[in-house]
Amino acid sequence: MTRVVVTGLGLVTSLGNDLATSWEALCQGKSGVAEITGYDHSKYRVHFGAQVKDFDPLLYMDKKEVRRNDPYEHIAIATAKQALAQSGLHINDENADDIGVYIGSGIGGLVTLHDQFQVLFEKGPERISPFFINMMIIDGAPGIVSILTGAKGPNWAAVSACATSANTIGEAWETIRRGDAKAMIAGGSERGITPIAMAAFDNMHALSRRNDDPQGASRPFDATRDGFVMGEGSGMLILEDLDFAKARGAPILAEIVGYASTGDAHHVTEPAPGGTGLVRAMRRALEKANLRPDQVDYINAHGTSTPFNDRTETQAIKSLFGDHAYRLAISSTKSMTGHTLGAAGAVEGVISIMAIQTGIIPPTINLHNPDPTCDLDYVPNVARQRAVNIAMSNSMGFGGHNACLIFKRYEE
Repeated sequence: MTRVVVTGLGLVTSLGNDLATSWEALCQGKSGVAEITGYDHSKYRVHFGAQVKDFDPLLYMDKKEVRRNDPYEHIAIATAKQALAQSGLHINDENADDIGVYIGSGIGGLVTLHDQFQVLFEKGPERISPFFINMMIIDGAPGIVSILTGAKGPNWAAVSACATSANTIGEAWETIRRGDAKAMIAGGSERGITPIAMAAFDNMHALSRRNDDPQGASRPFDATRDGFVMGEGSGMLILEDLDFAKARGAPILAEIVGYASTGDAHHVTEPAPGGTGLVRAMRRALEKANLRPDQVDYINAHGTSTPFNDRTETQAIKSLFGDHAYRLAISSTKSMTGHTLGAAGAVEGVISIMAIQTGIIPPTINLHNPDPTCDLDYVPNVARQRAVNIAMSNSMGFGGHNACLIFKRYEE
């Protein structure tokens, strides 16, 4: 079976608008959470989020394209171009048919949807933008990335809530393995901090309400956690057939060796008891990778900072890994980036690869009062130097979606 490697990474988060800036902040244990800007939040119970800050889309596209695309598409374009630049992959007439794009989003163009409803109610239907549909729909991101890069291979968008971009990366891996592409641009993007989204998630009692301590609000595995923090961001990977990558002298950052996706068939928001769906996803991913559980060094946990998720994910890890669960390094980088929803799997996939590349495991910050039911090593508060040969990244989504990716240090 074809081996698939990662040759480029792109990242935009609340911590920085490129990979280097975001990674440095993650290693320093910084929080990207702050008071929300962009709308009057005084009537809302939650006043903070992990927003993308000071991002300039004109660095990646012209003014016309900026106007015709939603902010979630802007950062997808940015991270795709960042990843392509690192990989040195130049798309041309000779290879375009063999290079595809899989990009997902949990919500899509929610900023545009909000703005256009206001236009409809205040100015009437004739003033709705003719670009509204392409700005709103989730497949707008892979569509515009394909157009701007020239990639003509397989092209689609995935939607599986907060497991979305783990699925896009995994399915891109499968696409290359079965021979339908030589390379794929894969990841996810989300810009969902809008009045309606914040109100909706808050009314579900899903969000932290620590308005007096925004940077301490995302506290995965802590006994005092009270909900997740909405985040924004985009992560993008360039995946390539190993022979294709070697033939052009590409930098090989890691190898993807395992992926699996499962469903809980249990509840629309709560994970299955004991995390049984996640257990099956992790086990299947390890089987595809031909790895034993005790060979995994690091898990980037889904770790949302909600009471149900963190406890259930801990149970799932214990169930599969047994005694090795206590030797694993585990961290939730959502403690710093917030929960980027459909972009989370890709953002955390990038982080997992950087842990392999650098031997630095980012911490779980704000973990000061450990939950007795969450008793594993979550790399509390301070980054750790440790060789990482095999990293696992977990994603779980509303609707009972589970996805697991496994990355390995590349060896000939």
